[in-house]
Amino acid sequence: MSDKFRQVDRETQFLLPPSLDDWLPEEHLARFVIDIVEQLDLSENELPRSKLRGIEKH
Repeated sequence: MSDKFRQVDRETQFLLPPSLDDWLPEEHLARFVIDIVEQLDLSENELPRSKLRGIEKH
């Protein structure tokens, strides 16, 4: 095969691991960001359903 093409392993089921836990190191910044976002109180940013009527969705 030409050196312009990569070999394909047809037995590979996923390009990335199904779980980020298998992929990211324990001290990765993404894990820190996820922990901080989970602690945030985002309820103030949510509109009640009654106020959503009439708002055009984009």
